Amino acid sequence: MALPAPAPARVFAELVPAPARVFAELVPAQAPIPAPAGRSSPPAPPGREVHVSGSAELSAGPDRARVSLRLGSRKEAAGAARSSVARRLEYIAQSARQRGVPEENMTVTEDFSRVENTYQMEAEVCIIFSDFGKMQNVCNLLIEKLGTSVTISPPHFYHTPEAVDTLRRQVCVAAVGNTRRKAQEVCRLFGQSLGKPLLIREEETKEWGGYIDSHLSNSPDSLTLQERIQNATAYASCRVFAVFEIKGKENRRNKLL
Repeated sequence: MALPAPAPARVFAELVPAPARVFAELVPAQAPIPAPAGRSSPPAPPGREVHVSGSAELSAGPDRARVSLRLGSRKEAAGAARSSVARRLEYIAQSARQRGVPEENMTVTEDFSRVENTYQMEAEVCIIFSDFGKMQNVCNLLIEKLGTSVTISPPHFYHTPEAVDTLRRQVCVAAVGNTRRKAQEVCRLFGQSLGKPLLIREEETKEWGGYIDSHLSNSPDSLTLQERIQNATAYASCRVFAVFEIKGKENRRNKLL
């Protein structure tokens, strides 16, 4: 009588510990390789090095705000409808200019139509502000003077491409600076002095939050001014890898300073 085959062994998953993250490494100097007989000596080996990774994270608030103002008029006479809107348009433009808004930062769109037995004139003014304090002053003045005859949309905050590029450069420079300081700390632990950089390589960059120039705003009207600015704030991070030479023993005098 044949014996039943033994049941297969049950194998459970084995948890392997994750490798330790190394943020700095001291590389010892290599011993010189003897040259074969009859040949010239090989080039001198590189000195000791320290390999370091470092990162930085920065944020930047929006540098522009767009405000849209809508106004209109419906009259039995075409001239009266045009005149009513024109007077308010001139007052809006004059108020903005007096508070330092350049003419090129104001755009006016007009639409004239006939509705039944009347004439309707509608206009939209888009003003771009770089100074948010001036923006609030202009909007408050127009609400006070024009009342319900003008509708002012909540400001739309955004970043210009130049502001985004500046943030990218700043976070990269900050990451390199943090990496160098980390290398200096490692060298001090071993009583060594940090030398010049031999390699600096960008490992990873990330950007999130904020948005660049767009005519569409996804923010609900219920948000406060500060909440809108916070929602439009852009963030960037950068991680770099660097190799620095080690000059030798740290100067005792510099260590005491």
